[in-house]
Amino acid sequence: MASMVHEDGRGGATENSEPQGPGRGAVRWGPQHAGAQELANLYSPGKRLQEWISVVLCFSLMAFNFIHLLANFHLGHSWSILLAIVAGILTADFASGMVHWGADTWGSVDLPIFGKAFIRPFREHHIDPTAITRHDFIETNGDNCMLTLLPLANMAFNFLTLSPAEIYHNYPWYCYLFALAIFVTLTNQIHKWSHTYFGLPRWVVFLQDCQIILPRKHHRIHHVSPHETYFCITTGWLNYPLEKLGFWRYLEDLIQGVTGEKPRADDLKWAKKVK
Repeated sequence: MASMVHEDGRGGATENSEPQGPGRGAVRWGPQHAGAQELANLYSPGKRLQEWISVVLCFSLMAFNFIHLLANFHLGHSWSILLAIVAGILTADFASGMVHWGADTWGSVDLPIFGKAFIRPFREHHIDPTAITRHDFIETNGDNCMLTLLPLANMAFNFLTLSPAEIYHNYPWYCYLFALAIFVTLTNQIHKWSHTYFGLPRWVVFLQDCQIILPRKHHRIHHVSPHETYFCITTGWLNYPLEKLGFWRYLEDLIQGVTGEKPRADDLKWAKKVK
């Protein structure tokens, strides 16, 4: 099955989806798909509250840490800061791939708490790829904000408790953590932009065209069923080398050999749902 987004002549988004297997005539990808509707309805008020709390705390901590990074900046750290930022971006890209691969490939929506809260959006996304473009800022970024809370809180605690000499010594490490936190936080927003084919700010399109963030054409590769490659969705820089190494395939073969679980079995189940 091919499930790809193409750009039409007016800059809009169109879906080219060709279901396979049982129910070929009944399955329709997008918001009318039975599985997509069921998954969307599992989004709960409790989940919304968790996302709001995560966003508020994350951006508060980010602002606090940024102010202290500026206050403790020294020109002598310039090269180490640059290296730390690049390393942070690469780590965020790899982390996005690991999380994306794990949630796409393993687990089930039926898992207690974790399934509906965190695996559900990944299942919805494959059968309704443009659903993410209809999510607001909170729903799009809440979970990623939650992931960064502990490292950002620890950094804030260090700025409050460590001596200036200790902060100076650890400053490149804080820059690495801050760059990592920023790009982890923005990963799903960047992912959302990669599915948005009209109305994007020019600066976002510029960053995509320069491949500083995930380009739209690059991400289309992942959305060819069975969604088994190009999992890194922050910048996409690591997708090609990981694919050439067969990194994800080797991991899947290892896990399947040990557990007997088949990769993407739950993903396929939702894709075939017709009622």
